[in-house]
Amino acid sequence: MVQFIQQLVNGLSIGSVFALVALGYTMVYGIIKLINFAHGDIYMLGAFIGYFSFKYIAGGYGGFILALVLAMGGCALIGMLIEKVAYKPLRNASRITALITAMGVSYFLEYVMVYFFGAERRTLTAPFENTVFHIGEITFTLSTMIIVVTTIILMLLLTYIVNCTKMGKAMRAVSTDPDAARLMGINVDHTISFTFALGSALAGAAGVLIGLHYNIVEPLMGMIPGLKAFIAAVFGGIGIIPGAMFGGLSIGVIQTFASGYISSLWQDAIVYGLLIIILVVKPAGLLGKNKKEKV
Repeated sequence: MVQFIQQLVNGLSIGSVFALVALGYTMVYGIIKLINFAHGDIYMLGAFIGYFSFKYIAGGYGGFILALVLAMGGCALIGMLIEKVAYKPLRNASRITALITAMGVSYFLEYVMVYFFGAERRTLTAPFENTVFHIGEITFTLSTMIIVVTTIILMLLLTYIVNCTKMGKAMRAVSTDPDAARLMGINVDHTISFTFALGSALAGAAGVLIGLHYNIVEPLMGMIPGLKAFIAAVFGGIGIIPGAMFGGLSIGVIQTFASGYISSLWQDAIVYGLLIIILVVKPAGLLGKNKKEKV
């Protein structure tokens, strides 16, 4: 039982990071029906911003908050730039064209970082003492607590923005029917840019948090977590914000239990196998509804 609870704590910690990245996937898909495969590399950029912030700017809890703000702000700007330069000109193109472009943007970001910063791994040192806590035989670190609490705060903030603000209402309107939203006076282009900025900001925050969790950053670190976050979005129901949250936490827990009870060599295979099962059994995801689509 102790091992079960310990694995659950570990799974919720890493799953909360997957959820933040999955939210970016699901918001972009929900509003323009694009799978933004460059999103995992936005998360990588956030981790690097956190790394340089911790190393050169400030330490302590203030340094963590500063790194989080810088990563979210920087990644939001990068997300808007990518949307404007790479995706906006292809808005009326076929989905496969946009998908290939997203993959190209992903490789571009990765190898620009390799060119300027090298391919080697860098050790990210937490800006505070990573104290270990014990509740009975269950152990968890201060960084684990910070990851979970920060994720909860960001999810609540996102929920408020989407449900209670004017821009959030515009996002929901554009997601439902862009043409009708445009006729109602909504600036669709600005709404799409804001959606990219919001999703990228969450990915940037996830990059800082995962840096605290693993203490390592590298230019190619966004590829696998990005794919797992995409699986999380599909698992919960892509295009649905609660689905991304649920899917991210679920994938984190499943991966951790697979590693703890079966083998760490099998954890990725189990996660990818789960994607195949979901696509076969319920393509809309666990919280999604099947919709007929004209082709």
